[in-house]
Amino acid sequence: MNSVLPVMKNEMLELDQPTRKATQCLIALYCGSRFGNKPIYKDTAIDLAKGIAEHGFGIVYGGASIGLMGQVADTVTEHGGEVVGVIPEFMLDYEIAHKQLTELHIVQSMHERKAMMAERASAFVALPGGFGTFEEILEIATWGQLNQHQKPMMLYNVNGFYDHLIAQLDHAVEEGFLPPQHRAKLIVCNNANQIYNAIKNLEAPKHFIV
Repeated sequence: MNSVLPVMKNEMLELDQPTRKATQCLIALYCGSRFGNKPIYKDTAIDLAKGIAEHGFGIVYGGASIGLMGQVADTVTEHGGEVVGVIPEFMLDYEIAHKQLTELHIVQSMHERKAMMAERASAFVALPGGFGTFEEILEIATWGQLNQHQKPMMLYNVNGFYDHLIAQLDHAVEEGFLPPQHRAKLIVCNNANQIYNAIKNLEAPKHFIV
């Protein structure tokens, strides 16, 4: 069973704020727990998070306070958006949970984390990241292929970061392993306006996991 702040399982997560519940339509942001080696990754993440908040959306993300993950949470909050974090209990010792979120859910497993994020999100955007980011966006694309959801899914191709992954997906189509109609559902965005256009008419899911 997951818990929601301020009912904590670790003293470092104690908050001064009361329990709240996000009411905004949420965009799932998959991104790294590191900043990467080039300033463009952090700068672009800040710009995207600011734009999401200014367009009236909140975010759901992995709950950490470090790297691009912490940066997007801070930026959305600073610009008036709501932020829902979901973090497995076993990760609390090395992926420091964010203390200033609208909601923070502490779950038992990565599977619970991904399921809750998928349920709460109205769309999915992958910024640059590592294994976890790759796995998350490809899993949600797989769920889309299996008709488990019809929500928009986007690769934010900052600085050509996803060029090789995009080429691999296209190669899978050419070799007959990935149907082109399912490949087309994973939208490649080279700028933030393409993301805003994809999410502008979204509504929040009718059912939440809390």
